[in-house]
Amino acid sequence: MKLSKFKFNLPEELIAQHPAVHRDESRLLVVHRKTGKVEHKIFKDILDYFNEKDLFVFNDTKVFPARLYGNKEKTGAQIEVFLLRELNREMRLWDVLVEPARKIRIGNKLYFGEDESIVAEVIDNTTSRGRTLRFLFDGPHEEFKKGLYALGETPLPRNISRPVEPEDAERFQTIFAKNEGAVSVPSAGIHFSRELMKRMEIKGIERTFLTSHMSLGNFRDIDVEDLTKHKMDSEQMTVPVETANTVNKTQGEGRNICAVGFTVMRALETVAGTEGRIKSFDGWTNKFIFPPYDFTVANALVTNFHLPSSTLLMLTAAFGGYDLIMDIYKLAIKEQYKFGVYGDAMLVV
Repeated sequence: MKLSKFKFNLPEELIAQHPAVHRDESRLLVVHRKTGKVEHKIFKDILDYFNEKDLFVFNDTKVFPARLYGNKEKTGAQIEVFLLRELNREMRLWDVLVEPARKIRIGNKLYFGEDESIVAEVIDNTTSRGRTLRFLFDGPHEEFKKGLYALGETPLPRNISRPVEPEDAERFQTIFAKNEGAVSVPSAGIHFSRELMKRMEIKGIERTFLTSHMSLGNFRDIDVEDLTKHKMDSEQMTVPVETANTVNKTQGEGRNICAVGFTVMRALETVAGTEGRIKSFDGWTNKFIFPPYDFTVANALVTNFHLPSSTLLMLTAAFGGYDLIMDIYKLAIKEQYKFGVYGDAMLVV
């Protein structure tokens, strides 16, 4: 499978710049894999496709305010720092991206906040843009983290070209976000409102949660034509014992399992064993799914409309079938569906 097979022309105006007014009222395109039948719905209609005892698997990762702006010592030049992950709690070491990268060297100090209360020193250059920062802070870790996050802003992706707004702090987050560590929201999950979750409960549709921390690796440009040669960045994930038991029980009963989003589907396939049974897990995954691929756990997928050449589109095409999904994307563009994190959704059943 070649990278060029996932290129298509996406009009810029179809990349959603704002979330839907109500979480569960974005548009929903329903695709039936076996027949190719397509339906145009509203997201809250999703429950019509599931029955009592069917199972939805959600990702409960929580986005943290990862984008900071600091000033370089002496010159005062503004530097954007994107926090990727905490490497060492005690030493306050963080893996970060910096822009403009050419201005930053090992030993440089960066000052954050109007009172410059948080200072960081560059201690390692790992890639062209990547750095390791050591934050110089004497207080307790909780106090440091609180101060650091107070300076950060919601890490909207670059294709949202407007400034960050107050509503983004809530809307760039699922309502069930719990375990902190993501730099992007699992977009399929943001369509679920409290009202919709309550209706699921009333209908007897079950739910369970795993954690997969969305990293920037999901959005990194692929620079090889042969997809077998692409290496995904590793991502931290946890599948609790209770989740594994619930999935296996549902599987054993022959009921539907719906993966809510790319990260959930990938996590389930990472821990899948024989006959679609999964095991609990706490570690890292760099699994890269693209067509052709035989899925063994979930038989339904909720996902947003993704950008050209993205790993998220590739997994969707692997699940729905390459030809069908690429045809659906042409239809979605024709019908003016919105793409991206704040865009509309697709249910593949």
